[in-house]
Amino acid sequence: MTTTGLPPSAPAAGMSTQPAPPPAPASGWGWLRWGWRQLTSMRTALVLLFLLAVAAIPGSVFPQTAQDPGAVAQYIASHGAAGRLLERLGVFDTFGAPWFAAIYLLLFTSLLGCVLPRARLHFRAARARPPRAPARLDRLPSHVRLATTATPEQALAAAAAVLRARRFRVDTAASSVAAEKGYARETGNLVFHVALIGLLVAVAVGAGLGTKGQVLVVQGAGFSDQVTQFDSFTPGRFANVNGLAPFAFTLTRFSATYSPSGEPLTFAAALALRERPGMPVRPVSVTVNHPLDIDGTKVFLVGHGYAPVVSVRDGRGHLVFSAAVPFLPQDGMFTSSGVIKVPDARPTQLGFQGVFTPTASISATLGPRSTYPGLSDPALFVSVYTGNLGLDTGEPQSVYILDTSRMKGPLAITALRPGQTWTLPHHAGTLTFTGVTQWASFQVNHDPGTGVAFVSATLAVLGLMGSLFVRRRRIWVRATAQPDGPTLLEVAGLARSEATSVDEEVAAVADRLAAGLPPPPPVASDEEEHA
Repeated sequence: MTTTGLPPSAPAAGMSTQPAPPPAPASGWGWLRWGWRQLTSMRTALVLLFLLAVAAIPGSVFPQTAQDPGAVAQYIASHGAAGRLLERLGVFDTFGAPWFAAIYLLLFTSLLGCVLPRARLHFRAARARPPRAPARLDRLPSHVRLATTATPEQALAAAAAVLRARRFRVDTAASSVAAEKGYARETGNLVFHVALIGLLVAVAVGAGLGTKGQVLVVQGAGFSDQVTQFDSFTPGRFANVNGLAPFAFTLTRFSATYSPSGEPLTFAAALALRERPGMPVRPVSVTVNHPLDIDGTKVFLVGHGYAPVVSVRDGRGHLVFSAAVPFLPQDGMFTSSGVIKVPDARPTQLGFQGVFTPTASISATLGPRSTYPGLSDPALFVSVYTGNLGLDTGEPQSVYILDTSRMKGPLAITALRPGQTWTLPHHAGTLTFTGVTQWASFQVNHDPGTGVAFVSATLAVLGLMGSLFVRRRRIWVRATAQPDGPTLLEVAGLARSEATSVDEEVAAVADRLAAGLPPPPPVASDEEEHA
């Protein structure tokens, strides 16, 4: 049925000229296709990428169970209901929480569904011929005319040679030459997105199959790559903890140098390494920016400090403790705190809280402080407690915290120099400050996704550079034979992006053609004609 009295292009009364909205899905499969199109759109991918960045913020704001379970427990205890709510929401295990994994998987699916169709279309476009020349080249933004006495076939052959020399992909027709280049722009864009998928895969592989552990080693002590040897250990959800690299090392010496003002200059840990059982021991050095790499497992130097060497005799005169005790630095000058627990002392257990200063100074307001991080004037300031250390209750205790709830004290406080002995009050025994050694802390990482991550990051940078700096453009050359005159050449170009101009490219092609083709004969002036 047609509407009469109206031009064919005019709408009927009450009808809209706007395009009709897409029809609503009519079936379950229609809804699935609609949802898939929404998920795999670039807009959705950008939104999910933003959500992933926001979802990762709690991992850097709140303590994480994988890195410091003690800090998590302390946070929950100090914040009450809010801390327990955050625990139920998985904030303290951000990167393993279901909501983080959901965003991660949705982003991965969105990128995959977005990139694969685009890659297929780009592959077809890269193999297709450049489009034929438009009917009116003079309407393009870049257009140059020139004339030559060469035939149209000769002019087109010369134009094709010039464009190929400028690395255009060329297609020759009967009366024109079409050329195009800049496909690397879209290729770089696709490579960038594929590299993002590779990074997501690498992170997933590292999180699922990798392991991470921290260990503190006192100078002269050893370490072997076993779960029980770590101070803290975080395995991936699918990691084989029985398949760790079977290496072991001894910290033979730790050295550090400082400027006169106390600024750190160098740190180095000298190790005696045995890569596998039965292999010879070889010396190696680990510095801050040069980790040790053993079969894909990397050992990083992440910290250091001092460990006072003390000996304790109980009230009966028995030697019940003799070891180097790591103290943790509290400031840049290595004012360090630590505790000494002596559960074997009799008639009562002993506990000590201490402050170690490598270069001692006593402040009237801050107490014992160090004024230089080097061992210029070491001193140990220590207080003593007696009673029950609480080690037999079954509750875990930090080796750096003394539970004094069941103890008496502090009974006395004193300052010791290396070699000095302190006689404890109430005939509880003696404590001797023998000397000082150093400790170093290491992080041992096994991340099977590192190689994939490195390749993906490199490809992402290269792809981004291609998509930013490569220009997509087209150039056409048409040759037209003039009646009783020279051949007319038209050179025109079109850029595929708004911020790109092809004026210089068109001018360069025209100049090369003008230089390589014979020019038309000069036009005689009026005076010459009359003469």
